[in-house]
Amino acid sequence: MNERLFTKLLLWIALTAVSCASSGCVGTADSAPSADSSGRATLTVAAASDLIPAFEELGELFTQESGIEVVFNFGSTGQLAQQIERGAPIDLFAAANRSFVEDLDRAGLLVSDSITSYAQGRITLWTRADSPLRLAGLDDLEQESVKRVAIANPEHAPYGIAAREALQTAGLWEALQPKLILGENVAQALQYAETGNVDVAIVALSLSIAAGDAGRYVLLPTELYQPLNQTLAVVRSSQRQAEARRFIAFVKDEAGRSIMRRYGFTLPDEDPLP
Repeated sequence: MNERLFTKLLLWIALTAVSCASSGCVGTADSAPSADSSGRATLTVAAASDLIPAFEELGELFTQESGIEVVFNFGSTGQLAQQIERGAPIDLFAAANRSFVEDLDRAGLLVSDSITSYAQGRITLWTRADSPLRLAGLDDLEQESVKRVAIANPEHAPYGIAAREALQTAGLWEALQPKLILGENVAQALQYAETGNVDVAIVALSLSIAAGDAGRYVLLPTELYQPLNQTLAVVRSSQRQAEARRFIAFVKDEAGRSIMRRYGFTLPDEDPLP
């Protein structure tokens, strides 16, 4: 387990929860800085929260290679899209599915020829390592010993949409309503399980891998839900479009692909995990 990375993940979740408790926000794009403390220009990337571990690593490598500082604003894809609609100072949008990107593009808010599919995500059942539960699949969520199940809010979080679709396909959505707890994003859904506030969470494979020895997970079959086709796009109002395109190229280059692959993402030209 990468303890440093997982600690950063949990710290980000905690800080987001505190800062957004009164305002309802997810992320900080509305006040994201355009330069670091030394006065150098920064690239602001609004990224889906399933990308926290992968993009934290990617950002550090990108800065080392390019000299361009990167500021990440993590949150649910739908709420990040709303921030872009409101004119938040964002240079690049890394969405967890394509539909939110297409909506913004139709509204003229993105640079159309920059839209790029960069990965496909997966969902898992995640439990704490010390949990007595031994889950094999979604049907086990009906067990009496499973009291609470966390998912990201499907109203605006693609991983929540995927969780809902999986439960609907399995014929469990209605039956499990009394057990469901909604997180503002998939990282918060994981936090609920990690802190013991729920028994199980349906979360991103990337976050499950980042959690390492803190938990156990079961990979859910892709036929249960629509593909999570994760998509990048440059924001039209950005003053750093060249830098944003350079980041896209870095994600798709071998260094970026290696990191994305390590966190369980399926790359556009590769077959998914079984």
